[in-house]
Amino acid sequence: MRRIISPINFRPDRLPPGQHWTDRLIILGISDPPEIDLNTYRLKIFGEVEEPVVLTWDDIMDLEKVELVADFHCVTRWSCKDVVWQGFHVNEIKKLVNIKPTAKSVMIHSLDGYTTNVPMEYFFDEDVIFAYKLFGNPIPADNGYPLRLIVPKLYSWKSAKFVAGIEFMPEDRPGFWEQRGYHILGDPWKEQRYSY
Repeated sequence: MRRIISPINFRPDRLPPGQHWTDRLIILGISDPPEIDLNTYRLKIFGEVEEPVVLTWDDIMDLEKVELVADFHCVTRWSCKDVVWQGFHVNEIKKLVNIKPTAKSVMIHSLDGYTTNVPMEYFFDEDVIFAYKLFGNPIPADNGYPLRLIVPKLYSWKSAKFVAGIEFMPEDRPGFWEQRGYHILGDPWKEQRYSY
């Protein structure tokens, strides 16, 4: 299994401004975890693509597996070092769909109605994965079971839980928290917490 260590772990300013280290992932979310049956779970890839694709859980398990070690930075000012995730790298999506050149941003759709936007240059980064394991075990329900996007270079509200849809968009548009005043990008080292 290919191992990726996020470059953020090697920054001289590893702890972003306004953050403090914790020894665990603190559970935050907009809802209780949804009930999931992996037999009926589907991951939809659609939008600015030549042909939409729908993946079953078995399809996801067939994708090349990677391990990611990355710090995790929450906008609520806590950070956790060296979190270990396993899943598939975002580049696997390029093997499944032909993304149109008109695609500029990605909207992640979650089973609980949550959404968050990620610009293409951040989405297809070296350390971005869709994870289904956390520290070697299936992701716990309250941490995003069965599938969670991990975007280490942005605040963790971008690392959407319970992922069920990947929508390629012709322009960036705000997701759930972005519509409620959070920054459209969310770079922890620039303290892009809020839009004002």
